[in-house]
Amino acid sequence: MTSSANAAPTDNGPDVPTGRSPRATTSGGSVAIVGGYVVPVAGKPMEGGTVLVVDGTIREVGTDVAVPDGVRVVDATGRWVLPGLVESHAHLGVSEEGEGWAGEDTNEMTSPNAAAVRALDAINIEDLGFRDALEGGVTSAVVKPGSGNPIGGQTVAIKTWGGRTVDEQVIRASVSVKSALGENPKRVYGEKKQLPSTRLGVAQVIREAFVKARNYAAARAHAATESKPFERDLALETLARVLDGELVWDQHTHRHDDIATAIRLSEEFGYRLVVNHGTDGAKIADVLAEKHVPVIFGPMISNRSKVELRDRGIANLARLAQAGVQVAITTDHPVVPIQFLVHQASFAVKEGLDRDVAIAALTLNPAQMLGLDDRVGALREGLDGDVVVWSGDPLDVYSRAEVVFIDGTEVYSSERGVRERGERF
Repeated sequence: MTSSANAAPTDNGPDVPTGRSPRATTSGGSVAIVGGYVVPVAGKPMEGGTVLVVDGTIREVGTDVAVPDGVRVVDATGRWVLPGLVESHAHLGVSEEGEGWAGEDTNEMTSPNAAAVRALDAINIEDLGFRDALEGGVTSAVVKPGSGNPIGGQTVAIKTWGGRTVDEQVIRASVSVKSALGENPKRVYGEKKQLPSTRLGVAQVIREAFVKARNYAAARAHAATESKPFERDLALETLARVLDGELVWDQHTHRHDDIATAIRLSEEFGYRLVVNHGTDGAKIADVLAEKHVPVIFGPMISNRSKVELRDRGIANLARLAQAGVQVAITTDHPVVPIQFLVHQASFAVKEGLDRDVAIAALTLNPAQMLGLDDRVGALREGLDGDVVVWSGDPLDVYSRAEVVFIDGTEVYSSERGVRERGERF
């Protein structure tokens, strides 16, 4: 490689950041990546293509792009050029590797309803997983609380490099609310001899929380019309945003019967459901397709560590996609190291997943599912300049990410390693 050079409620207040965040990861770099096999994902691949990024934003993608004077040119001849990969379900920075209990902030398991907590408040950007992400071509990640609670808390979408603080890496401060069905919450609270200790109880906790949120939203609206003071409740405020359609409901669930419960609850309360894991979901793939419920599938390179994983299998992803379900792929980092995200897609193709679907499942699909496709997930004019130059087909196990750009700034190369904050390449 050579180089020549959904509206938020009006009373959210400062405690609940929302909406699209400004590009603050870097000052916004400019680069033209030329001559490669460009896979825009949102359009047809092209030989000898150019991706032009100006001030951190993609300005043009094509085979006849004029490069402005002064813009760095990177020759990608013989390489593949793709958008940065999107990890849609990770615990980067909240479940720090090699730090033991001191770096474990994934679950606030003191209450079954932890809707008020935010993953953003626990992310350590010095977690080694961020470096691993860049080596694997992952430029964006949705960081989620864990699955120990029926309602686990708010998720955040961030870039995997660039900030002095995590706030400067934020793509969207509130993306979804993490929720869990199945074994995890019933085990956690069953051991405490409190509600919920069964699947019945887990569904009850979720259902009661949404009933309270509906009542809360109605009372809030009434208070506003009467110009009366209103006492805010951060957990109910968050759930009201789910009911309003502003936040996605990210439902941890593996087994097909738990997936059916997730669908039942979403239809009862009318929120946007995204199934997370769904490893047994192929059994009801036609139901998921009929109801337009997307699935973030995985992790795949892991063992059957609990009963609900008995029928997990990589081929289940292909069955879901073949039925018409929109799919994304997750490592559930650190369950599977995040740099192996692309390899899971390779294994899925081996087991029958269409290769174009596999690429989309790493990029555009997760961005669309979680409302981030106005920023990331494709090589398209107006999106962030997050671009990865691969040595070859990224689904080939021998290929590697050679150069990674975030907002047009080179942040990793296989020759120089990860760029340190403030370092000039």
